[in-house]
Amino acid sequence: MIPISKPLIGEEERRAVLEVLDSGMLVQGPRVAQLEEAWAAACGTKYAIATSNGTTALHTALLAHGVGPGDEVITSPFTFIASVNSIIYTGATPVFVDILPCCFNINPDLIEAAITPRTKAIMAVHLFGYPCRMEPIVALARKHGLVVIEDAAQAIGAEYAGKRVGSFGTGCFSLYATKNVMSGEGGMITTNDAEVARKCRMLRAHGMERRYHHEVLGYNYRMTDLQAAIGLAQLMRLDEFVARRRANAAYFNAHIRNPGVVKPNAGCACSDCASARHVWHQYTVRVLNGGRDAAVEKLAQHGVGTGIFYPIPAHRQKHIVDMGYGDYRLPAAEQAAREVMSLPVHPSLSEEDLRTIVDAVNAL
Repeated sequence: MIPISKPLIGEEERRAVLEVLDSGMLVQGPRVAQLEEAWAAACGTKYAIATSNGTTALHTALLAHGVGPGDEVITSPFTFIASVNSIIYTGATPVFVDILPCCFNINPDLIEAAITPRTKAIMAVHLFGYPCRMEPIVALARKHGLVVIEDAAQAIGAEYAGKRVGSFGTGCFSLYATKNVMSGEGGMITTNDAEVARKCRMLRAHGMERRYHHEVLGYNYRMTDLQAAIGLAQLMRLDEFVARRRANAAYFNAHIRNPGVVKPNAGCACSDCASARHVWHQYTVRVLNGGRDAAVEKLAQHGVGTGIFYPIPAHRQKHIVDMGYGDYRLPAAEQAAREVMSLPVHPSLSEEDLRTIVDAVNAL
């Protein structure tokens, strides 16, 4: 079976972990500092703050901007639930805006109508490695005095208008095992704001700037040096990983010809789509005419693994509905949830794997 994801772990990662074990400095040590410096450089920001995972990065970033009870945060309903849960953790209310059908990201044209006097932030989710249309989002945030949080969990290295994601607002990344750059678990926050960076560092370490001096209520959201060592080795290969994912996606774009399968960004009507550079965390297609579940089964029979990200939009999740946050009709997100299917696009794919995937999709 060709898996939907496969981490590339080489001798560099193994050596880096052994060096940390031999050093005896396992938590929040020099490797974490090195990864933070390298991550900031990769995103074009002044600061990067490591956390224990992508969810804690989101939670920490929101808290550092003062998001809390009584506030509203506008975000996408078509995302992994961590995006929404992190808002709820702060006591704020998630407000959902529908997506663009072509690229699955939040529709900037619908955001302003959702802004109220309680709105504190816009959380833009760069889904599947494709950047949101950040210029209109940033312009809206400036107009209304709002914070921009970028959920870039799946999008390290993606670009919009020549800038890396994570540099338009406060960026939040995941280094989970399936991500394009991974450390097993881990998160990262990026910012150009020194005060936000200071608060994030305090919040991740029980509210401390000085040892045993707790200035605010904080959390144990620290990254280990073991994670950071793996992440550093992976980050050094970012350009290689992205190039291979882009090449695999280009092969699919050129060879998938099944009219019942809509390729990513097909028929895109976004005027500034050319400004976006995808990093292909997932190659996500639509299967038309209610055939998605049958397609998943048929591809499995041909040895092709798939993923459905995500079968239930956030505003339809039980706990969101039970909390009173799900009273929306968001047709584009709901249709996407019924139709999407992701194909393997990771750097481990061989030429034979690519041909097998294409042949299986075209035979659906």
